[in-house]
Amino acid sequence: MTHPILALQAALIPALRADAALTALIGANAVFDAPPRDQHPPYVVMARHDLLPRDGDLAPGHEHRLLLHVWAREPSRKAALAIVERVLAVALGAALDGPDLRVTHRQHERTDTVIDLDTGHARAALTLRLFSEPNP
Repeated sequence: MTHPILALQAALIPALRADAALTALIGANAVFDAPPRDQHPPYVVMARHDLLPRDGDLAPGHEHRLLLHVWAREPSRKAALAIVERVLAVALGAALDGPDLRVTHRQHERTDTVIDLDTGHARAALTLRLFSEPNP
């Protein structure tokens, strides 16, 4: 059985990469499950993926807390937030169930934005909370 973090990311990352509207905003091959080296914005990266056990009497499961960083090419919150909206549409709406995992709850917790002083690019930090159960 695949670890729940790997099972969820194995569904979410390809779903983001396959979204035509997101690709139009950031280009092809611009969604990463680890911070890229020598990659210029725009792109989306899975910055953190934390897991907490959430076992009920009859339904074992997990709470996933995801932090995605969205980088825009220019110092524009509007550009970063356009990317965030597509990421949310996919994360909250795409089929993420797989052979080892079933997603039972999805929630957008918060979005923070900043103009990065070192690079001059806009960045958004998107926090999601998802619940999953093993897929029998």
